[in-house]
Amino acid sequence: MNVKRPPSIELTLTCQPSAERLDVFISGRFSDISRSRTVRLLRSGHITVNGENARPNQRPRMGDKICINMPTETETLVPEHNPVDILIEDPEFAFINKPAGIIMHPGSGVSSGTLAHRLVAMFPETHLVGHPKRPGIVHRLDKETSGVVVVARTSEMYLHLTQAFAHREIQKRYLLIVNGTPKTKQGIVEAPIGRHPSRRTHMAITSNGRPATTRYKVLDQSESQALLQVQPITGRTHQVRVHMAAIGHPIVGDSTYGQKSADDIRTLLHAWTIEFTDHIDRSWLGACSPPDDFKKTAESLNLALPTTPDSTLKTRSR
Repeated sequence: MNVKRPPSIELTLTCQPSAERLDVFISGRFSDISRSRTVRLLRSGHITVNGENARPNQRPRMGDKICINMPTETETLVPEHNPVDILIEDPEFAFINKPAGIIMHPGSGVSSGTLAHRLVAMFPETHLVGHPKRPGIVHRLDKETSGVVVVARTSEMYLHLTQAFAHREIQKRYLLIVNGTPKTKQGIVEAPIGRHPSRRTHMAITSNGRPATTRYKVLDQSESQALLQVQPITGRTHQVRVHMAAIGHPIVGDSTYGQKSADDIRTLLHAWTIEFTDHIDRSWLGACSPPDDFKKTAESLNLALPTTPDSTLKTRSR
């Protein structure tokens, strides 16, 4: 059964309130909205004043029109207190290190144990940001892919990041180990990607697929494998995995687009860095080293991993 979101609560102040802060005024006026929840609603954009986003410490004034858009409680996720590593924590977003083996958010047949459930425990305000089942999530990594993820903590940052991804203004780099070595040390793969014609959970190079572009660079190689740095220019489902398989060098451990490893290891794909500029013109870098399983495989193949940069604020707003 579809649950409808309750109507907005609208209130016009006909006199000057005594409260000096907006969060104090709202929580005092509505007994079922605590002050902490009021702050989360304000930070996520669910409460506006005169049609504009408002701050918790903003002073309410006579004549203000306050609108509260309450999220439906049944749509929210149950927090799961199993935290993941935080690389950078800003009031509006966070870079986190997603472990391999975790699904990003609930979906078909999956209702618990996802990264989204952990996020609402770590950052309670995110359950009001974006889609109720994908709180704060603006991009995805496959279940077996490890690495850096950027998560929005406010609706303003959510909108900024989703638009930046759509306009290809966010740079992502991956590290991966492939079977064989590409003939050229660096190159570009341009091939449209769409649903596989018979295997509906798989993607494939198809004539009617969406345009997809991937840059790659060989960092090191052994007798039968190579370590690559890859930058997807577009963001299609399974793009890096499909493109590597398309040029004859599937990712080690990728049983979907290559061959299942004899060692039963996961797909050795790691989201290494993310760079973006926020809505106040600050440039950020989120980066994390590959996990131990990736490092051990690279070491066993005599592949030298590059030095991982520190996650940092690269440039401040002018």
